[in-house]
Amino acid sequence: MKREVVITGVGMVSPIGIGRDAFWTALDQGQSGIVTVPELAGATDVPYRLAGLFPNFDAKQYVQPRKTIKVMAREIQAAYAAAVIAMQDAALTKEQVDPFKLGVVLGSEILYGEIDELIDTYRQSTHDGVFHINEWTPHAMKSLFPLWMLKYLPNMAACHIGIVNDARGPNNTIVQGATSSLLAMQEAAAVIQRGHADVMVTGGSGAKIAFSGAPFRGWANLTHWQGPPTEAIKPFDRRRDGGLVGEGAGMFIFEAREHAERRGAKILAKVAGWSNRFEPPVDGRLTGSGIRASIATAIQSAGLSPQDVGHVNANAGGYLVDDRLEAQAIRAELGDVPVTAPKSFFGDLGASSGAVEAIASVLALQHGRIPRTLNYREPDPECPVNVVRDASLATDKPAALLLNHSDYGGAAAIVLTAG
Repeated sequence: MKREVVITGVGMVSPIGIGRDAFWTALDQGQSGIVTVPELAGATDVPYRLAGLFPNFDAKQYVQPRKTIKVMAREIQAAYAAAVIAMQDAALTKEQVDPFKLGVVLGSEILYGEIDELIDTYRQSTHDGVFHINEWTPHAMKSLFPLWMLKYLPNMAACHIGIVNDARGPNNTIVQGATSSLLAMQEAAAVIQRGHADVMVTGGSGAKIAFSGAPFRGWANLTHWQGPPTEAIKPFDRRRDGGLVGEGAGMFIFEAREHAERRGAKILAKVAGWSNRFEPPVDGRLTGSGIRASIATAIQSAGLSPQDVGHVNANAGGYLVDDRLEAQAIRAELGDVPVTAPKSFFGDLGASSGAVEAIASVLALQHGRIPRTLNYREPDPECPVNVVRDASLATDKPAALLLNHSDYGGAAAIVLTAG
C-alpha cells in the first residue's frame, strides 16, 4: 500500500501577512494586500503601479547565519523565512528526522536580478543611446558583486533550506511557471510515497514585481485599473481586464502519516491525490482541455467523486482568457462547486502562487470556511462558476481541489482532504 502523505505545518510570507494567523485573518475578513508601489506612485510610463507587496518583512528575523543574506535574492530570503515558519508550525526540529530521510523540493522561477545592481553595467555598455551587447561581459565582470550569480540561481532557495536543516535527502527545484509550486508539492508527496523520505519541505517562492523581468514576461495581460488598489483584481468578474504582480513564498511540511503520528504531530490535512496534464497550444490558443483533464484525474487519483469536492481553489487572477477557460473547465467537471480565487487578495505571485493559495485551502479545511473572492460583483456568463463572494462560506465537505495552469498549456491539480 502507498504511504499516506499528510501536512503538519505551513508557513508563508505574503502581501496579506506573515504566518498563519495574520494570513487567515486577512482572508477571512477580506483584507487585500494590493497597494501602490511607493517608488512608482507618480509614474505614468511604467507597466504597473500596483502590486502585492510584503507589508513588514525583515529577513534578519529568520535567516541564520545573517551573513548569508548577502547571497540571497529577496525571493530566496522569503522562501527561507517561510520554511522556518513552517517548521515551527509543525513543531518539528531537524533532530527529530533522519537527515537522509529529510528532503526539499520547491517551485521557483527564473530570477532576473534587481535593476539597481545592473544599472552601472548597462550604462557602461551604452554609448549615444545604443546598447552594445559585446561590452556587457567585460563591464559586468568589473561591476557586479563576485557572488552575484549565487543570489539568483533558482535552486538556491532549496539549497539554503536543505543546508540549515541538515536535509540530506532528495533536493530539487521545479521551474515551470505558474504550475511550479503544485508540481513541486506533487513530487514531494511522491518522494514520500516511494519511501525515499519521511519528511519533505515543499512549496514555492517567487515574485513578478522586479522590473528586470518585465521585458521577458511582458505586461500585455496586466490590468489598467486606475481606481482604489484593493479593487484592482476581479477574478471571473465581467469587468476584469487583467491581473497584477506580487511577491510571496509558501511552504509546507509533508510527512508520512506514520512518522507524523509517531512524534505526536497535529495533522492539518491529507494530500489525497494529484495530477498534471498538458494541452499543446494551437496557433497560440488553448481550449482548457488540459485543465479539465487535470481536474478529472486528480479527483480520480484521490478516490473521490466530483460531488465530494467542497471547494475549488482557482488559478484565476482577473485574466480575460485564462479565467474563462478555467471557469468552463471547472463547471464541466465539477458543476456548481464553490470556487474561491485567492489572487484577488495579493495578485499573481509567479511560481509561488500555487503554494500560497494552497495554504488558504489548508486553513479553510481547519476552520470549516471557504475564503471569499474579492471584487466579484458582476457575473460573467462566460465564467459559469459559483464564486464565493462577500463573506467566507461555511462548508462541511472536507475536500479541496487546488488548481494552477500556465499560458503554455501546463495544468496541475492537487486534492486535499481533512487529515
